[in-house]
Amino acid sequence: MSSTSEPPRDIFDAGGRGLQHHGLRRANERAVLTLVGFNPGVSNADIARLSGLAPQTVSAILSDIERAGLILRGDVLRGRRGQPATPIFMRGDGAFSIGCEIGWRHLDVLLVNLVGDVLGHFHLDYDYPDASTIFDVIADAVRDLVEELTLEQHARIGDFGVAMPTNLWSNLDLVDAPAEQVRLWRDVNVMAELNERTGFDVTLINDGNAACWAELIAFPRPRPGNFIYFMLSRYIAAGIVGEGTLWEGPTGNSANLGSMLVGDADGQPQVAHLVASITALERQLLAAGFTVGKGLVADWDWDSFGPVLEAWIESAAKALAKVVFNTTAVIESGLVVIDGIVPRPVLQRLVARLELELAALPIASYTPPQVLAGHLGPLAPAIGAAELPLFRRYFSRTLADLAG
Repeated sequence: MSSTSEPPRDIFDAGGRGLQHHGLRRANERAVLTLVGFNPGVSNADIARLSGLAPQTVSAILSDIERAGLILRGDVLRGRRGQPATPIFMRGDGAFSIGCEIGWRHLDVLLVNLVGDVLGHFHLDYDYPDASTIFDVIADAVRDLVEELTLEQHARIGDFGVAMPTNLWSNLDLVDAPAEQVRLWRDVNVMAELNERTGFDVTLINDGNAACWAELIAFPRPRPGNFIYFMLSRYIAAGIVGEGTLWEGPTGNSANLGSMLVGDADGQPQVAHLVASITALERQLLAAGFTVGKGLVADWDWDSFGPVLEAWIESAAKALAKVVFNTTAVIESGLVVIDGIVPRPVLQRLVARLELELAALPIASYTPPQVLAGHLGPLAPAIGAAELPLFRRYFSRTLADLAG
């Protein structure tokens, strides 16, 4: 195959959407950045062909963003057909972002660079998120993570994304938090609290949407334009990508798939959260006499759980199959991605069982979607919280992001 052949089109490829009008210079810059960011080593000619921009326009834009410190040029590639090509890459230290997940029983804070490398990570387990202390803990973690950066690199931290369950305050009874925490979380302004303590602009993102976005970025080329995503954590976080767009909805909680009604072991209506989550498994383990630690779920003694674990995998797969069917009845998607805070072998067993449950659904006209295990595991929400603001700042060409 010729080295100049065009690769399969990825959902982040510009696809001729670059425009020549002078007033859309910023959109064109982002089209070029997107092609470089999601096609490492792409050449000037490749960018012009994939974006639909004139070669002279591409060259001018590349010069501008190179001066801004966002890209770098590799060694000239010689000995191939056509003119020698210079591969172009994103500069990892061109920008940095902080990602944070405030979970039901854990906190993750991390620092990523422009190419998505995780440069540092802080983790804390707790019984419930304490609104009276957690913001100071996050601020201390951020301070420790960025202290190794140079002054120039520190100035390139443009974003701080925070992933957490939507309306966390109204569901704190799920983790037996004291009643006073409901009032504290209901009245607190998370973005303002963290902005005051860190000085960074803060973006609040639903945890399922953040994790779904991180999964989209982590996919190898060509990335799927449509898929349904589940993060099986203490409860179920979920997200939907449709036609290359993260479906956040007006409140940022459009993919609250864990709240869909399924059925429990007795056939009674129950939300999927309480059937297919780690909390559901933990309750079954405790009822069977097992003791589980309060730290990382991955560190539990999974090999000892035997029939209890098998029963949970079966019930979780049955519940998720109903959620997937109901979702695909509204949103056409041929791919489901399952990730979680469980060990990888357990996740693979759940994926395999979900495939069986989908194939067994008694609907003649139904073609089950493909089911895959996610790429990132427990850190997906925090990684997505860092990556989504970076994308909006440097790559997105939606009108809202361009105006911002």
